[in-house]
Amino acid sequence: MSQSPSLSRRQLLRHTAFAGAALAFPAVLAACGGPASTNKTGGSAGSLTAVIGYGNNQTWDPLQTASAFSMAAILHCYESLVEGDPITRAPFPGLAKALPADLGGTSLKFELRDGAQWHDGQPVTADDVVFTYARALSEKENVLIHSFFSHWLQEVRKTGDRSVEFVLKFPFPYALQRIQCCKIVPKHVYDGKWDDAKAGKVVGSGPYKVVEQAPLSHTSFEKFTGYNGPRPAAYDRMLWKSIVDAAPRVAAISGATPDAQIAENIPAANAEQLRKAGRTVEFADGGNNLFLLFNTQHAPFDKNLVRQALHYAIDKKKMVEIGLKGAGSPGTSFINPKLPSSQPASQDFAYNPDKARQLLREAGVNGLEITLSTTNTSLVADCVKVIKEGWDAIGVRTTLDSQDTKALFSKLDAGTDFQVVATTNNPMQFGNDPDLLIRYYYDAKSILTTKYARWTGPDAEALLALRDQAVTEADEAKRAALTKQLLDRISEQAVIYPVVFTRLGTAWDPKAITGVHAQGYPGIYLNQAKPV
Repeated sequence: MSQSPSLSRRQLLRHTAFAGAALAFPAVLAACGGPASTNKTGGSAGSLTAVIGYGNNQTWDPLQTASAFSMAAILHCYESLVEGDPITRAPFPGLAKALPADLGGTSLKFELRDGAQWHDGQPVTADDVVFTYARALSEKENVLIHSFFSHWLQEVRKTGDRSVEFVLKFPFPYALQRIQCCKIVPKHVYDGKWDDAKAGKVVGSGPYKVVEQAPLSHTSFEKFTGYNGPRPAAYDRMLWKSIVDAAPRVAAISGATPDAQIAENIPAANAEQLRKAGRTVEFADGGNNLFLLFNTQHAPFDKNLVRQALHYAIDKKKMVEIGLKGAGSPGTSFINPKLPSSQPASQDFAYNPDKARQLLREAGVNGLEITLSTTNTSLVADCVKVIKEGWDAIGVRTTLDSQDTKALFSKLDAGTDFQVVATTNNPMQFGNDPDLLIRYYYDAKSILTTKYARWTGPDAEALLALRDQAVTEADEAKRAALTKQLLDRISEQAVIYPVVFTRLGTAWDPKAITGVHAQGYPGIYLNQAKPV
């Protein structure tokens, strides 16, 4: 079992939307013309306006951020050694000249792309790669992506001015997918100056460079003329507007002459309206889910039969219809059944109130009263009404306690007692291999598992041991069989488990832009986009 620190919910709070108010962004990194309130690029062939449904005022540190806005932008400004298709994550060379031929051993060797340079004109070197990975692997730094590498990657060492070697602890089947989430950064810019990255300074090697940051308003980009990689910029300028509220976000892509050419985080309820206005609207399945997290130190939620019962009491199909307006699917496995890496779980939690009552009787529980602590987004609010209805129907009196997300998790961080939490999350923005999608939630050092769910002991240790056994299995068929056992075990324990998976919507003007698709995680990917 890995003994390294892991991804924690506290880190997510610290580095995502909930940290935004504390950051001191420079209002302008470089002059971009026009006041913040009116600055937009329009729709010419040389420019693009996009709308992102998340704030741009969270950390921009590529190794720390889980901000939807920052992570989407970083895909256009920084590069990994190995890049990936935004939908399938199929790998292709990024900063690397080529992909390694042999993936079955404990050594991966990379040469850097000839002529690759940073946005400030300096060349990308092996020292930059070693510097980046030293921080990613540092237990002291414990950056957000640390747990995605520490269990399988021993070190990254320089073998030449423009070449490096990855030394693996064991042959890792998802290495090329996992390398995609570590963006290489320039040592001469950020060494000892990570607060600059946090505050919005962006110096990468990607096709676009950031030229202006206006917190809670917009981020402006320009084409990087020194880029010589596989996916050059198609636009001279891009303006990404940060619009968190749904109504103005939809309005920006509506009408005969829309302000924006593309917008993400489109509610399903607005899809038909936008299609009638001539927009293309697509929804994609991914990792976004509404899940239940139980406090296993608060009886009777220490009993897995009780946790199972409460899942069986929820009409998930009704939740998809009412709470998600049809844009989602029931959580019949821990990984979204619509993803290739998913397998059916032994407990599918199909709506069965009689089975729920039977499980409660087997657990010796009656007269149960629950306070369900929830975050206060509109999606969660609509969905948890269905949870309450189902639990009330089997005789479990349920009180909903809706709170601001930051307030709720601040209480959990402080050790405040609770019974059950319902909220949303999406690990797929980091990757889509099954080990990552599971490790994101279940890890020995995860605050989600150990502090919030307070789940320790033999059952937890056995589950994590099985997880590590699966990821170290070299034979693909045997690894799939072990992963199936792991998914079964997670469903039987149901400590942290999805209720429904949501589909994420993107809308664009097909008369203005082509080469874009909806994706199953927040943000947009425009490195293949082109003006019509």
